[in-house]
Amino acid sequence: MTEFEIQPMTLSIGSDHAGFTLKEHLRAWLLEHGYQVTDVGCFDLESVNYPDYGKSVATQVSGGDVDRGILVCGSGIGMSITANRFTGIRATLCHDVETSKLARQHNDSNLLVLGARVVPEGLAVKMLITWLETEFEGGRHQGRLDLIDQQ
Repeated sequence: MTEFEIQPMTLSIGSDHAGFTLKEHLRAWLLEHGYQVTDVGCFDLESVNYPDYGKSVATQVSGGDVDRGILVCGSGIGMSITANRFTGIRATLCHDVETSKLARQHNDSNLLVLGARVVPEGLAVKMLITWLETEFEGGRHQGRLDLIDQQ
C-alpha cells in the first residue's frame, strides 16, 4: 500500500446484501485511515433492495451532508442507475485503478460505485485510494460537466 495524505473528508457508504462484505472491508479501511464515515447499511447478508441504500447515500451527497459517497452492489450497475437520478450526483461505476482516476480527473466524481462480484477487495482498496487522492482537472472537463447540467 502506498502512503498518501488524508484529505479532511466526510463519506457516506452503503451497499446491498451482495456488496455487504466489500462495503465492510472498505468502511474498516476508511475508519482506520481517519476518514469520517456514515454507514447507511445494509448491515448483514440478508437480501435487501439496493435502491433503498443507493438513495440514502445519494441523498446525503446531493444534500451536502457529506463530501462524497461510496456504493457497492453485485455488479455496481443498479447502484449507479439509482444514484445518478439525484441532482448534482456524478456516480461513476469503476472497474480498475485507471477508471477510478479518470472518474475524478475528468468527471469530478462525487460517488464511487463498485461491483463486489467484479472487483476483488485488494483492487477495490487501491481504486478507493486513487479516487480519494485524485483531484478534478477542471478546464475543458468543467465545460463538459456544465453541458450535462444543462439537460
